[in-house]
Amino acid sequence: MEDRIQIAHGGGGRLSSELIKKEILSRFGKGALRGLPDAATLAYENSDSLIYSTDSFVIQPVEFPGGNIGNLCVYGTVNDVSVAGGKPLFLSLALILEEGLEFSLLRRLLDSLKESADECGVQIVTGDTKVVPRGLCDKIYINTSGIGKPFRNFKLGRENIIKGDKVVVSGNVGEHGIAILCIRESIKIKNGPLSDLGSVQPLVECAHEFGGAVKFMRDPTRGGMAAVLNEIVSDSDFGIELEEMKIPFSTGSKAVSEMLGLDLLHSPCEGRVVMICSESEADKIVSKWRKMPSGKNASVIGAVTGSTGKVVLKTGSGGARIVDLPRGELLPRIC
Repeated sequence: MEDRIQIAHGGGGRLSSELIKKEILSRFGKGALRGLPDAATLAYENSDSLIYSTDSFVIQPVEFPGGNIGNLCVYGTVNDVSVAGGKPLFLSLALILEEGLEFSLLRRLLDSLKESADECGVQIVTGDTKVVPRGLCDKIYINTSGIGKPFRNFKLGRENIIKGDKVVVSGNVGEHGIAILCIRESIKIKNGPLSDLGSVQPLVECAHEFGGAVKFMRDPTRGGMAAVLNEIVSDSDFGIELEEMKIPFSTGSKAVSEMLGLDLLHSPCEGRVVMICSESEADKIVSKWRKMPSGKNASVIGAVTGSTGKVVLKTGSGGARIVDLPRGELLPRIC
């Protein structure tokens, strides 16, 4: 199978990383793509710089506890622009529809998309629609691109991270992936997990006042927290140590993960921010986030250490383990 794409190449783990490095960055990685941002900050002649992002959404099923692909395509692109330090302004919308798709479903998804765009204050300004024969698409795929304006106070970059900085997360970890898993596998739990799907833009705007104290932000989608944190420490002279007892998990997601033997640090989120910030400001940021609906479970969950290139989890039992990249595909097509 080494000469073929596998489903795990799209999962945000080790195979995804190898594919991107060998096949994408080897060809296109000398410019703005070099640092592999979810959104690129681009200077254009003498004007202010812009933040630009694009994403494709192929989630299955297209409707799930907590949202649908219409909400997802807006929030997903808005969040990528936001965690790059920008305010989203404009989106493109490209639809690939399968022959036989019910108009009633299409209308529900488009209504949800419009509601989310209105909530986020972004305009749909261009787009495209294609229809493919039955069987060549799973109901509907969506591509969106986003353009935003950067906040001037942020100076984001791994090069700014130093030992002693804190790791902050804005809410419960792993909700989206576990919610999708439950509906796919008909796992029924009372008060079971809902996707954390939502906009992180209010959280980013709130953190903007702390300016240079904010070193790095990312939304932990494919590959979950584990993928983002390993990306941060990759090829660096620092590491990260997490405290398991401080990481927020919902009761439902924790129950499902323990029942199935899954690591919630590998499970995707679709409405959370992972941040590296100065030790002096971490508690202040968390305090402000906790006053917001989307940040009520925010927590300082770890710190930057001198353990070069490693992410370590201090367990509740007093031990420690390495948090590695996912090696296979925990859950394909979650976004």
